[in-house]
Amino acid sequence: MDVWVACQAFILGVVEGLTEFLPISSTGHQIIVADLIGFGGERAMAFNIIIQLGAILAVVWEYRRKVLGIIVNVHKETQAQRFTANLLIAFLPAVALGVLFADLIHHYLFNPITVAVALVVGGVIMLWAERREHSIEAESVDDMTWKHALKIGFAQCLAMIPGTSRSGATIIGGLLFGLSRKAATEFSFFLAMPTMVGAAVYSGYKYRDYFQVDDFAVFAIGFVTSFIFAMIAVRALLKFIANHSYAVFAWYRIGFGLLILATWQLQWIDWSTAQG
Repeated sequence: MDVWVACQAFILGVVEGLTEFLPISSTGHQIIVADLIGFGGERAMAFNIIIQLGAILAVVWEYRRKVLGIIVNVHKETQAQRFTANLLIAFLPAVALGVLFADLIHHYLFNPITVAVALVVGGVIMLWAERREHSIEAESVDDMTWKHALKIGFAQCLAMIPGTSRSGATIIGGLLFGLSRKAATEFSFFLAMPTMVGAAVYSGYKYRDYFQVDDFAVFAIGFVTSFIFAMIAVRALLKFIANHSYAVFAWYRIGFGLLILATWQLQWIDWSTAQG
């Protein structure tokens, strides 16, 4: 295996793991970093699916007791049934819109300029959401109603625009719709499980011809790296939000997005021709 290819796999695994569950857009960072290091083509399509699975496995492992408890008790406990129903309700809007518009969005919007604009706009909205007065209706994920879940499900659909951030849309949506910061963050993690697995299965089938045995080592590096750094990111985020707001992530988004737009306008990097 080429050393540079292994380095590319490691770099992108780190990027995916660190950004997937933070409200800063993993897809946006992947598009930009992959373009900078020259990782693209058919291999990249399959590789992205693998590293996303690594990230989602990390959050499944982190919440394994909760997940196992729901699986074991869903047939007999009302609370487990309600939580499962809420996940399904929140999951369905993205499925419907994804099936209808995913290819069009990927064709027209997966480029660094769209990512940069979405990062800035999302950052501004995040600052506004954090500064407004919060009215908490659900202190924990078990207190959520189906109406909370449905609203967050529609918020998640915004993340189909690269740079918006799936976790950012669901977390900020949760805050706006009455969830506590902890509940919004944890529900975002749980909602990522069916959403990301469903997207991976759909994309895996669509790009099944791009999975080659010769790429196993590259995929393995990306998968393991993504898993490790996603675990670090999830644990760090949960500790961080206990005493802090999401404002720091908002300012990061705005600064990063403006940096990309500045390098484009000054013609330091020709982002306009790059595709995700």
